[in-house]
Amino acid sequence: CPPPPPPAPTATCPRDALKLGVCVKLLDDLLHLVVGTPPKKPCCPLIEGLVELEAAVCLCTALIKANVLGINLNVSISLSLLLNYCGKGIPAGFQCA
Repeated sequence: CPPPPPPAPTATCPRDALKLGVCVKLLDDLLHLVVGTPPKKPCCPLIEGLVELEAAVCLCTALIKANVLGINLNVSISLSLLLNYCGKGIPAGFQCA
């Protein structure tokens, strides 16, 4: 029998999740069609340099915390919108839960 495959690595967020709250503010601007283009700072620089999986985990964590605080968001749409706006993609098979 071949050896079992190694377990998939669990991704973590190498950033301070509290700082990612600014991304929820950016999302609010994007969803409410603020006149002009909402600034990518300070949200996007926080996830620059991260691989897509790390960026997705970081933003997922921030969005879930926002939902817990009573900000009602569709997490999967919000995550996709933020990642795309910051020039990242959602990793294949990634579930924000």
